Amino acid sequence: MILSLNDLDLNDRRVLVRVDFNVPLDETGTITDDTRIMESLPTIRYIIDHGGLAILMSHLGRPKGKVNPKYSLTPVAERLSSLLDQPVYFAKDCIGAKAEEVVQSRTSGEVVLLENLRFYPEEEANDTEFAAKLAQSGDIYINDAFGTAHRAHASTEAIAHCFNEKGAGFLLQKELKYLGEALSKPERPFVAILGGSKVSGKIDVIKELLTKCDSILIGGGMMFTFYKAMGLEIGNSLLEKDKVSLASELIAEAKEIGVEVILPGDTIVGDSFSNDANYKNVEVHHIKEGWMGMDIGKRTIDEFSRIILNARTIVWNGPMGVFEMPNFAVGTKAIAEALVGATRLGATTIIGGGDSAAAISQFHLEKQVTHVSTGGGASLEFLEGKVLPGVKALEV
Repeated sequence: MILSLNDLDLNDRRVLVRVDFNVPLDETGTITDDTRIMESLPTIRYIIDHGGLAILMSHLGRPKGKVNPKYSLTPVAERLSSLLDQPVYFAKDCIGAKAEEVVQSRTSGEVVLLENLRFYPEEEANDTEFAAKLAQSGDIYINDAFGTAHRAHASTEAIAHCFNEKGAGFLLQKELKYLGEALSKPERPFVAILGGSKVSGKIDVIKELLTKCDSILIGGGMMFTFYKAMGLEIGNSLLEKDKVSLASELIAEAKEIGVEVILPGDTIVGDSFSNDANYKNVEVHHIKEGWMGMDIGKRTIDEFSRIILNARTIVWNGPMGVFEMPNFAVGTKAIAEALVGATRLGATTIIGGGDSAAAISQFHLEKQVTHVSTGGGASLEFLEGKVLPGVKALEV
């Protein structure tokens, strides 16, 4: 069993919260997307509204275990303060005297943010002594960082064992609810849409979903490895040669258990990997030498959209094409729009983080689907059926 914030008495308690404030910054150190900070607000507000002192800890970027001002959480403290409309007291360290001084001087209803956890190599090493030092700041431990729950790090795994009172924040609960229910008790038809560049990154997801879905729609660069397995010519399209036989096995396995694996019937091909490339819509068995697949085609968009609009549960992980280039973003945008349409019809639509989340945000449709996951790697591992160390450690 995993407790929620609602199950714990927070009044006059120091609540140590692992959040995911790993936000993108530009060259000037300005936050370019504050989605992850926004998603943490319900948990933070609940703690301070219920008489707790919220002590937040996070990593930012990859400082490789060394103090690097470029990765300081100072801009995050400023943005969070503005969003909460109250001061956020920033500690210039996450352990030791500097952290202790700030924590000890604050009281119920206030918010403290500790400096970047990854300034210490012990964080990623899941070091128990480092975890114990972090734990000294709090009476209660809450994990609200789904994006890092798949990593056994000191602030997500080892630290949980230092507390008798621990639980999940509202964001972590929401992620587990939507992803968990989609896999364990989906309303049917249950459709998975898988894209992205490589089959290798999605093998375990495909195998897991074959046992749960009614249909799997495959797009993105990974589709060409499947075509090669079917004996088609793919020109200069992306290919993982060492995964061709595996793609054949997956197709055979799907047939055997009666799950539809639907590949695009047409594709947009370009004569170079560039938005300025010459491009055209061709049937997949007409890809000529010197051309490469860059997006799903018009007929495929219609077919995939029809299947999506008739589904009741949909999980999407991975873009349909090179969506960063406007000329090859059409397929990905159309799938995002179909998901919005399905949501309006009452379907549960879940975007599995990473590039899919970036794509749906690029099209400003993220508020019109049921759930956009904040964890790319974590959502993938969850969909693969793996146990997430940061979640397992919260069990009481």
